[in-house]
Amino acid sequence: MGFSVSNHRFFVLLFITFTNIWIASAFTGTYGVNYGRIADNIPAPESVVTLMKAAKIKNTRIYDADHEVLKAFKGSGIEIIIGLGNEFLKEISVSQDRAMDWVKQNVEPFVPGTRIRGIAVGNEVLGGADQELWEVLLPAVKNIHTALDLLHLADDVEVSSPHSAGVFASSFPPSAGAFKESLMPYMKPLLEFFSRIKSPFYINTYPFLAYISDPEHIDINYATFKKNPGIYDEKTKLHYDNMFEAQIDAAYAALEKAGFSKTEVIVSETGWASRGDPNEVGATVSNARTYNLNLRKRLLKKKGTPYRPKMVVKAYVFAMFNENLKPGPTSERNFGLFKADGSIAYDIGFTGLVPSSATSLLSFKGNGLMYAVCAAALVLMSL
Repeated sequence: MGFSVSNHRFFVLLFITFTNIWIASAFTGTYGVNYGRIADNIPAPESVVTLMKAAKIKNTRIYDADHEVLKAFKGSGIEIIIGLGNEFLKEISVSQDRAMDWVKQNVEPFVPGTRIRGIAVGNEVLGGADQELWEVLLPAVKNIHTALDLLHLADDVEVSSPHSAGVFASSFPPSAGAFKESLMPYMKPLLEFFSRIKSPFYINTYPFLAYISDPEHIDINYATFKKNPGIYDEKTKLHYDNMFEAQIDAAYAALEKAGFSKTEVIVSETGWASRGDPNEVGATVSNARTYNLNLRKRLLKKKGTPYRPKMVVKAYVFAMFNENLKPGPTSERNFGLFKADGSIAYDIGFTGLVPSSATSLLSFKGNGLMYAVCAAALVLMSL
């Protein structure tokens, strides 16, 4: 059968259309890992990239725009969301030039080799203690997006801002999910802008924190995806057998009440600590393994929640490593899937650097030999 010019044009247009659809998404698959670096003993970025590639981790988030990290991810194929810290929000909110400088310094030189797919502007701002930041968040978001647009990067790099559970006035049962009234003058315009540029709603969701706050009344099995009676939402007539999905649907309910029923929810952080203080009764290796193993299995199913069954759940696990310099309770320093030397903290299907030789392997920082030796020491696990 002949192949006409019109057919050729059709397929070119079809390719471009699907390419644009692919470019618009900042998340490949359903599983990602946060790469926190508040530590002085974790592997070099090159080794971290090797670990992620071996584990088939396709998505990651960092909390800044460290150039050595961005260089290490060049050519890896891993999609990365970088962070613009809260400390920059005020100056960027009042200066388009400053926003442009930030993007020119921290994004433009690294793409497309490093697959920067998004910028998280601020972290857990709304509902936080600094109310001045509430006011400057949206102007900062807009200035960063404008800078990306002027540099012709807005189609490739998503702009977002992750929230904590502190934005909710209520979240149980899921249908009762609602934003705090005090935040609505800031939340609604932010959601309107994100709706216009087609950005999702990112939420940090921690069944661990809910459980340790009330272990007498919350079933540990419900919190860790194990078999349990679950809960029943009378309003929606929906049953929930795990807290993770219930928390996501509480976010969907809140968005719906605010007028944004079509906005997608993506979990920007979730995880379980493997060690904690005496009052953090659920922080154990066993519970951390159970939660993260079952979470991974849940995400691999690529399905939605009871309230949004067609909206596939996507989540970034917190975190890649235990971070020994994080302040706060002991749990804060023990969320890692991997220990400082690159070995696994517990088994959920990943294999890290061989513990006995981790030190010598990591000493080859940036050396090509390190990649070869590390790769040989890793077991490839397909996600």
